[in-house]
Amino acid sequence: MSKWQTKNQLIDLLCDLVAIPSVTGTEAEIVFPKYVHQQLNSLSYFQQHPDHLRLYPTGDGREFLIAMVKSKRDIQKAVILVSHFDVVDVEDYGLWKESAFDAKHLTQMFYDEKESLPEDIQNEMNASEMLFGRGTMDMKCGLAIHMSMIEQAIEGKFDGNLILLTVPDEEVNSVGMRAAVPALLELAQTYQLEYKAVLNSESMFTRFPGDQNKYIYTGTIGKVLPGFLCYGDETHVGEPFLGLNANFMASQLTCELELNTDFCEVVEGEASPPPTNLIQKGLKRDYSVKIPHRAVTLFNLFILEKKMDEIVHSLLESAQKVAVDIKRNYEKHAKSYVQYEPYTPQTVEIRTLTYQDLLYYAVEHHGLEQVQQIEKRVMNQKDQENDERELTIELVDQLAILCKELAPMIVLFFAPPYYPAICSRDNSLIKQVTSEMITYAREKHDISLQKINYFGGISDLSYVGLQYPINSIQSFVNNMPLWEKGYSVPLKELEQFNVPVINLGSVGKDAHQRTERLNVTYTVEILTDLLPTCIRKLLADA
Repeated sequence: MSKWQTKNQLIDLLCDLVAIPSVTGTEAEIVFPKYVHQQLNSLSYFQQHPDHLRLYPTGDGREFLIAMVKSKRDIQKAVILVSHFDVVDVEDYGLWKESAFDAKHLTQMFYDEKESLPEDIQNEMNASEMLFGRGTMDMKCGLAIHMSMIEQAIEGKFDGNLILLTVPDEEVNSVGMRAAVPALLELAQTYQLEYKAVLNSESMFTRFPGDQNKYIYTGTIGKVLPGFLCYGDETHVGEPFLGLNANFMASQLTCELELNTDFCEVVEGEASPPPTNLIQKGLKRDYSVKIPHRAVTLFNLFILEKKMDEIVHSLLESAQKVAVDIKRNYEKHAKSYVQYEPYTPQTVEIRTLTYQDLLYYAVEHHGLEQVQQIEKRVMNQKDQENDERELTIELVDQLAILCKELAPMIVLFFAPPYYPAICSRDNSLIKQVTSEMITYAREKHDISLQKINYFGGISDLSYVGLQYPINSIQSFVNNMPLWEKGYSVPLKELEQFNVPVINLGSVGKDAHQRTERLNVTYTVEILTDLLPTCIRKLLADA
């Protein structure tokens, strides 16, 4: 008797998964994969093959899960189904926060208050059955459907091997997926598997307001987090022209980069979103009337096909432009102030350098031992400060303080996480399957699927290969202070893994918002047919 094949079975499973509040970094995120293990282990196949179902440690107390169903025939080809089970917090739910993980109850609350919702949401609720709740769309629906595919694989519905991989931490640093790649390589070696594709089932993301299109993706967008440490010149607020305010410097950088479309990439008509600021703050510890002379600003920057050397060069050019603008602006105001106070205005010359430049200077002028002491002191804070962005900022800040004779300066660096862009649009298998799925969806379901090269919501598909050789990202690695000091990406393993990717998921809206919801009608009536069809096509002999 099936467990997860009917509509009610699937919805009940999804609601059970949503009920575990697996917010990234919480105890529930640790509990969650154990529950999935328990559910899968109730299937007789895994009782007979316990070595095909396993929890793997990520090294930080969390675990990811791999479940493999081997074909009854002696066959090597395999498809990996990947999902993540962590979710973002629920502070945005306000008074409904306590119901955010009770999908059925929360959905009833939304339907009871339907008339107060925006018109577009009301229209969706009138047209299709919707399920509200944190994780319904992003992305426990994908995991639930994958579990139903595993059950079908046990029943012999696929001519090949099927592997379910579900991981933690996708929403923050992707610790789970980065740890999973070596395990997948080991699994392939142990069981002589040939990975044909990695299939993700992240729900579709709208590309513009009111977007009703349906998508199938052949890749996933990449991202980096460039930061700028601004080191000015300290002074009393009563003598502002004797110093340089670092908050002012950081604000000018933010104005230069925020929504700057010069950083957008366009590939086959698809454009990456422009950069936007994630962190901007002064680094002065306590309140005083001394101006803040150290500040930082940090940006989300999406990437498609640009190489790291080009990205670093563009960011440095922006910093150099801002340095000139700050000098011009500062001197303009200083000259204007002379009319009130007769004094000789000073000029400012702002250096722009990379973290690598700063590190080399620190070692050369202050000694390797001094630099290593700073690194050790900062990294010892890791247990107290788990945020890798803050650790990165602290390390750059402390080195800048050591080298304060270089000030005023702007230092470019990169903070975790790093998501490489991946695209399989030129892979023959993915091209064929994508084309066939578009035709199948139109003929069988009257659905118009559109092929998109890059899934725009960021996903763990970033860690199944490398777009360029390892040495092409050296300029990035050299300027990430935490690289191999608490954060890394298994580059050699990714280069070895290098499996084509595809993303086919359900329809949902408003990920990370209180109105996060899943289109149950599409999921049950259409995706439950599209997904196994796609798997069979990926496993089909060429």
